[in-house]
Amino acid sequence: MTQKLDDYRLLGRSGLRVSPLALGAMTFRVNGAWGSSDEEARQMVDMYLDQGGNFIDTANFYGQMGNSEVLLGEILQGRRDRAVISTKYSLTTNPGDPNASGNQRKNMMRSVEDSLKRMGTDYIDLLYLHMWDFRTPVDEILRSFDDLVRQGKVLYIGLSDTPAWQASRMQAIAELRGWSQFCALQIQYSLIERTVERELIPMAQEMG
Repeated sequence: MTQKLDDYRLLGRSGLRVSPLALGAMTFRVNGAWGSSDEEARQMVDMYLDQGGNFIDTANFYGQMGNSEVLLGEILQGRRDRAVISTKYSLTTNPGDPNASGNQRKNMMRSVEDSLKRMGTDYIDLLYLHMWDFRTPVDEILRSFDDLVRQGKVLYIGLSDTPAWQASRMQAIAELRGWSQFCALQIQYSLIERTVERELIPMAQEMG
């Protein structure tokens, strides 16, 4: 049976309905052979939405320091609420500023405000921690995520490139303290990269 983009499923332990395949916007406004022109990006988004897709993934680091978010916001103007937009924070967007990267509260809060401005929206559907920095205390990260959810600037939260033991620990702490819990895990998984089958995928299934 052919899987369709409008065969929506729930994202993790949430009630958010998303397409089985997300459209990645990492090539938007990237100079070079693997980048896409603005017109090509618009055509991809239009085709994806026309086929019933609703889940589009970007990051504040994509497209030369956030220009992927800028273009995505322009393309989705007038139909933003139809899309489920995920973006990420962690990687530096201001070289030379030690607090413009990492998982800490200052970078998270500033990154979210900048992403909202770039995309011309007042909320982010799904915010990922982009990369584990091995420095920031987990309670600082979790409380900061929860604050953003309570403010309505972020609706759901997720993790990317985070060790399984740390992800499961954070999920358990969030559940015990009544803070917002993670509902998404973005990981590299392919025929040549299957190490996630040992810990990350079973952890995600168990922890929601």
